[in-house]
Amino acid sequence: MSEEERRWKKVCKSTKLKMNKVKGKTIGTKMVAVMRTEEGVFGTNALCRHMAWPLHWGGKIKDGCLRCPLHQSSYHPEDGSVNEWSPAPYFPLYGKMLGKLRKPSSLKTYDVREKDGYVEIDMKS
Repeated sequence: MSEEERRWKKVCKSTKLKMNKVKGKTIGTKMVAVMRTEEGVFGTNALCRHMAWPLHWGGKIKDGCLRCPLHQSSYHPEDGSVNEWSPAPYFPLYGKMLGKLRKPSSLKTYDVREKDGYVEIDMKS
């Protein structure tokens, strides 16, 4: 197996990754997520940096950002940076309190490509 084959791992079929949707997969010991937005296909760590919830378990792409279903923290898919940290819009005081449990931090991002009908993620990026 070549170095290139070891680096790139299949996450899902390209046809299964619909616009503004998120798919996740465990590769080795890492849980990763891929998503398709108007800007392209992106890959990140799959666990929300706030409370480690798997973002592909109900996570949504809203206004171009990946939003965690648990407390609504959101991230920019292209670089993993924080858009909003635990806003919990229905209970703002609760969100502020929970947001203080951890400092805002970005998601790790990975290079992603579509090849031979699959979405692949570069685990060395």
